[in-house]
Amino acid sequence: MAPARPAVLDLALIDAVVLDTDGVITDTARTHAAAWKRAFDELLREHGRRVGAGFLPFDIDADYPRFVDGRSREDGARGFLRSRDIVLPEQGGAGTETLESLLERKNRYFLDEVRHGFHAFPSTVALLRTLRDRGTGIAAVSASRNCGPVLRAAGVDLLVDVRVDGLDAERLGLPGKPEPALFLEAARRLTVAPSRCALIEDALVGVEAGHRGGFGLVVGVDRQHRIGDDMAARGAHVVIGDLADLRVTGVRHGTRDAVV
Repeated sequence: MAPARPAVLDLALIDAVVLDTDGVITDTARTHAAAWKRAFDELLREHGRRVGAGFLPFDIDADYPRFVDGRSREDGARGFLRSRDIVLPEQGGAGTETLESLLERKNRYFLDEVRHGFHAFPSTVALLRTLRDRGTGIAAVSASRNCGPVLRAAGVDLLVDVRVDGLDAERLGLPGKPEPALFLEAARRLTVAPSRCALIEDALVGVEAGHRGGFGLVVGVDRQHRIGDDMAARGAHVVIGDLADLRVTGVRHGTRDAVV
């Protein structure tokens, strides 16, 4: 069952908020899922022809949250391919399907989809503005290497103080979720202890990472109302359907309590 703790963000207890980007700040989670499906289905169709098997497509509703959502591109691809007993070489010659070529194709499809447009969730923008007004530190985190351009295109890059993304993970050698390294790096850059940070995530592995990292408040966002119990089982203190359901309390820098 989902946790019964009230959906309250008490700024007397929390000094900073760390938010996942895709699916929490912006609606790009579905864009990533569509790009993965296009890339995986091409590979699965060709693999089926080569080994004489049928074509079982990538399932956005089942495969994406289980194997891909919230993980680094490499971890997500390897995890899904293992579930289909497919092993790709990391690199290879021209004309050879490799993990590298699959990831490059997925990224190209994602950028193609982004050109059709996306937005930041209005309730998230309202929360970010409230937090900034109250002097609360804000970090955006993503396993994606495209986090910076996505935040800028959505017009919310100036609402966050810190960004930690897939480029940082590669440069610093940070392991992906469910390890908490990305989130802990965000807290470090905000100079706030994890126990004084709230973490807001829409992926199961992200919720688990927040729990492992000792974050003071772990908020799961279950927009489709499908994985709330699983989020609670992995350590979410609160599960909500939208950030409009999260009430902000506590006075900081002379502002009055507000509800967003």
